[in-house]
Amino acid sequence: MDPIVGDKPPRISIATRLRNNFLAGLIICAPIAITIWLTFAFIDWADSWVTPYIPQRYNPEYYFNIAIPGTGLVVAVVFITIIGFLGKNLIGRSIVNFGESILNRTPLVRTLYKSIKQIFETVLKDQSTSFKKVGLIEFPQAGTWALVFIAAEAQGELAERFDALGQKMVAVFLPPTPVPTAGFLLFVPSDKLILLDMTPEEAARLLISGGLIVPEHHGKVMPPVLPAAFGTAKR
Repeated sequence: MDPIVGDKPPRISIATRLRNNFLAGLIICAPIAITIWLTFAFIDWADSWVTPYIPQRYNPEYYFNIAIPGTGLVVAVVFITIIGFLGKNLIGRSIVNFGESILNRTPLVRTLYKSIKQIFETVLKDQSTSFKKVGLIEFPQAGTWALVFIAAEAQGELAERFDALGQKMVAVFLPPTPVPTAGFLLFVPSDKLILLDMTPEEAARLLISGGLIVPEHHGKVMPPVLPAAFGTAKR
């Protein structure tokens, strides 16, 4: 007997093949092109701010007569590094304190300066846990969950008010999709927060992609409590 021959797979039309090849090429080329564009856009932005203040004799563009991308960015990085180095010694610290004393005596400016400085010190300090953890909270209603970045445990007057209510509250940042640069500051009970193993970078990709890029997870599910770093973990 002749072997049974199954149905032949349907032939793919030329138009469908061209479309599939185009989409495959788009997936490969688009991320590369967007990354290159964003990189050069950032470099041009930094150059536009710094290059005009570089003395002509120190500007390589003066000698080569061509625009060199990244000159301003390199100068800015070197300048900031030098300022940080000088700010750690006695003389540099005295100069910084003198400058801060002037800003602290200037109305309106002192409020802005103190707020910005506090934000940078909180986020950039070595032992900071701010925005290094990701979690889930029920929002906007029970049974519906939203991704949040954990900022810090409630402090100051807020902590006193919450303690009077017998609650340990945590400040979280709830970003929107697909642009996670704006959002809401919420205070939620620590026992209502579910910690996730994903990194802030993975969470940002998840938000920007609208849930399409989901990070892999190979660990155990974390209990819905905060780590000991926040002082609210249950035993």
